[in-house]
Amino acid sequence: MKQAILHIDKHFLLGEVDKRIYGSFAEHLGRCVYGGIYQPGQATADEFGFRQDVLSLVRELGVPVVRYPGGNFVSGYYWEDGVGPRDLRPSKAELAWGVIETNRFGTDEFAAWCRQAGAQPMMAVNLGTRGIADAKNLLEYCNFKEGTHYSDMRIQNGSRQPHDIKLWCLGNEMDGPWQIGRKTAYEYGRLAAETSRVMKTLDPDIETVACGSSFWQMPGFGKWESDVLSECYDTVDYLSLHQYYGNRENNTPDYLASNIAMDRFIGEVVSICDAEKAKARSQKTIHLSFDEWNVWYHSNDQKAERWSVAPRQLEDVYNFEDALLAGSMLITLLRHSDRVKIACMAQLVNVIAPIMTSDAAAWKQTIFFPFAYTSRYGRGTALQSAVDAPVYETKNLGEVPVLDIVPVWDGEAETLTLFAVNKDLAEDVTLRCDLRQFGDYRIIEHIVLTHDDMKVVNTEISPETVSPRAAGRSSAENGALTAVLGKHSWNMVRLGKSGRKEQVFIECQ
Repeated sequence: MKQAILHIDKHFLLGEVDKRIYGSFAEHLGRCVYGGIYQPGQATADEFGFRQDVLSLVRELGVPVVRYPGGNFVSGYYWEDGVGPRDLRPSKAELAWGVIETNRFGTDEFAAWCRQAGAQPMMAVNLGTRGIADAKNLLEYCNFKEGTHYSDMRIQNGSRQPHDIKLWCLGNEMDGPWQIGRKTAYEYGRLAAETSRVMKTLDPDIETVACGSSFWQMPGFGKWESDVLSECYDTVDYLSLHQYYGNRENNTPDYLASNIAMDRFIGEVVSICDAEKAKARSQKTIHLSFDEWNVWYHSNDQKAERWSVAPRQLEDVYNFEDALLAGSMLITLLRHSDRVKIACMAQLVNVIAPIMTSDAAAWKQTIFFPFAYTSRYGRGTALQSAVDAPVYETKNLGEVPVLDIVPVWDGEAETLTLFAVNKDLAEDVTLRCDLRQFGDYRIIEHIVLTHDDMKVVNTEISPETVSPRAAGRSSAENGALTAVLGKHSWNMVRLGKSGRKEQVFIECQ
């Protein structure tokens, strides 16, 4: 059996984990909103049309923040179309995705839905076809208490209390040729700077996110970030990153190494931000919002009827190997918890999402489980670590370790949680770690997600084909941890002082 050693020190800290890295994303795209979170008349829907079966799974995911309404959708969106009496809301041609938007669900519904979900809204403003004034008006509608045109409009529409939205995205993927109202870096940087300044004049307590490159492979990546920040460094709080991965070559070992590219991407953006900080002689540090990340490739050939209402679009059905990569991507985010303070798995329901629905039911896709467990137990402080582990050769990334692992220490709860992925397709790995700094910590639980078939999926008929098991082989004795990480498996090993067996978060079959 292969061997690996994990070196950790409770005094070597990466940074506090911001719970907002476990965010998600709901765009007016396909069946994410209509038929996903909102479906009046569905058997579980409440009086507002919110599907309670979906809400139950969203709460289980533990998402603290949800980005809305886009995405590409936002660059052509007039938020006023989605408020007020539903029967008076206009249906419009939606250019980003080639569909008809009915506007039956809008800002007030989203804020109300977030309250039920236990999440905070992360609102995006349209800087494609609109600009500063409309961003200010939407903020006034959402956050001003009363006595102005837009705050009184919200009250008239039935929301007496302000929505009090504190996190705002300044547009979306503004360098993308697919984006409505695409901008040059200078144009966007100036617009972002002035929009953020005006919005913060109205509500000084908000935070704003400027758009980075649409993804790592963009021709202008790096220069875009630098040019944008040179215009807006002093007025914004975060820079966004977006990235998706897929196994298009059907090369599983290389695919499972994709998070190494994600790690490099984050490191490069951090370097650019810090270079701009030095150039600006600023005391402020720009943090990162990785507000779109996931696996996305299964639905690339899916075609939707043009100008239809809420057709099936981008409905990836995730398999087991996708869950392994999702687990590794979460580990990567935790390893950068000193700078990545917000992240959003894209998206939440039906559209490249951990939750799928039919008219009759909602179920968990394979990627649901690493997210739910990491969101629940990956709270506290991420520790710096070094891992001596076997490596394997990949086509594009060179040698990569077979193990992805990160320890998260919650000093207040006196727990230490290890999240680990063994990418080896043929062999188990025995992990050892010196735990003498953690006193009498003992194993609470060792949860494993694995399956013999890398391509197997969960379906409405068989929703638990891939599901976690409390079947891990681990022990902590005399200050030493030993854990067997099975071949091609995601693992969560939780330790605590009491050693008392706690209730397993997701019921294992």
